[in-house]
Amino acid sequence: MIKLLIKAMRPKQWIKNLLIYAALVFDQQLFYLDPFLRTTAGFISFCLGASAIYLVNDLVDLEQDKLHPVKKNRPLASGKLDPRIAKIAIVVLLIISISIGFSLSTGFIAVLLTYLVLTLLYSFKLKHIPIIDVLVLATGYVLRVTAGVTLITVARFSPWMYMCVTLLALFMGLGKRRAEMVLMAQNANSSRRVLDGYTIPFVDQLIAIVSSTTIIAYALYTFSAENLPDNYLMMLTIPFVIYGIFRYLYLIHVENKGGAPEELVLTDKPLMATGILWGLSVIVVLYFPI
Repeated sequence: MIKLLIKAMRPKQWIKNLLIYAALVFDQQLFYLDPFLRTTAGFISFCLGASAIYLVNDLVDLEQDKLHPVKKNRPLASGKLDPRIAKIAIVVLLIISISIGFSLSTGFIAVLLTYLVLTLLYSFKLKHIPIIDVLVLATGYVLRVTAGVTLITVARFSPWMYMCVTLLALFMGLGKRRAEMVLMAQNANSSRRVLDGYTIPFVDQLIAIVSSTTIIAYALYTFSAENLPDNYLMMLTIPFVIYGIFRYLYLIHVENKGGAPEELVLTDKPLMATGILWGLSVIVVLYFPI
């Protein structure tokens, strides 16, 4: 039962919460112990809070998930995990998450509560509204970055990062919607209300707009953000971003994947290698200037 509960908490999706470390890394405080520990505590708080919302979402969508070709295998939808245990876990996770948040800072707890309320609204209502659903998902990513900013004294973090994260989140969210639409087309007995407001050509247009804008925004960030080294070496990280976006487009268009972006990042070797190389190159540019 514990294994089933942990699986229902979706630990693979905790990778999204690594965005909390963005302020720490780009403000060049990664190797300072106190900021690192505070950010790590914030990461744990967000992971527990997000897992509580995932359980809520699975309880709300229980009947729909039973008809889904993939989600029917989730612990709650498959009937292997007792909903009563999930409800108890939700309360416990929220108490621990919010308690950690209060111990960190007023700004952090404000961001955390905003995230929790927004994701609850998403679970019950907003995910059924086309376009709004992906905008809310993108907002969740931005709130993670904002949470990281509230945990340290920021001196060099650039607002450009908010723009880049928003666009990248929209790109991945739209890719997820497209993958779901392809999957639903192959399974006539499955249904999800929000998908009725989309068509594949429409989603493809949105993906084209967002993907190109993401590349442009990141390129502008690398040579115009004031917090970066004056040698413009951050521009050397642009190819990794371009390849990562192109690889993701390949996965959703050619291999019809993308329904779970966090799993693609962890399982697709070229995509994972690109992310690691990008991260290493960023650290070299910021912390070991030539």
